[in-house]
Amino acid sequence: MNYQVLLSQMLESTLMTLQLFFSTILFALPLGFLVAFGRMSRFKVISLPVKAYILLMRGTPLMLQLLFFFYALKPLTGIQLDRNVAAMLAFALNYAAYFAEIFRGGMESIPVGQYEASKGLGFTRQQTFFRIVLPQVIKRVIPPMGNEFITLVKDTSLASVIGVVELLKVTSDWVSTTTVMTPFIIAAVFYLVMNGIVTRCFTVAEKRLGYYR
Repeated sequence: MNYQVLLSQMLESTLMTLQLFFSTILFALPLGFLVAFGRMSRFKVISLPVKAYILLMRGTPLMLQLLFFFYALKPLTGIQLDRNVAAMLAFALNYAAYFAEIFRGGMESIPVGQYEASKGLGFTRQQTFFRIVLPQVIKRVIPPMGNEFITLVKDTSLASVIGVVELLKVTSDWVSTTTVMTPFIIAAVFYLVMNGIVTRCFTVAEKRLGYYR
């Protein structure tokens, strides 16, 4: 086994894994925030479709969603997505639903008295949200968001089902052709390093926001 070639290919595929990770975060975070507001809307014409979207994304396997966007979209709409784009779209829509519920839980955990107190102090609704509510929400959602980010790092391996050349895809190809288990061990180290960095980032963020009790 040529370990130099193996490591080179695994590093290259890790870039694809990271691309999937960051693109999901980039699109799913703001979308999740908007979906959370839609979920809490008093207007059923908004809240019901949003609830249906969340149920669909959380109630069906991510792998099935990946297969749908890459294989089923063309017969239904005539649009053929690139496999990498299909993966990014599926991941973003899936994780936005989970993020939305985390954001909703954080916002609904803020006592009503804080809104009333800020109104009494003359704060506008926007000032109340950005100066009082949002900092507390961020503090409260850090732990569950950290779990989701860690899960996302591992879930990127599912993209191999539609042929995306990410870390686990390259690893599996090497093991199937060489029958040597070493690539699995190396891949495990790669995932541990990535999730170790994610964990550290959230630990630091949680400590810096520790003044919100």
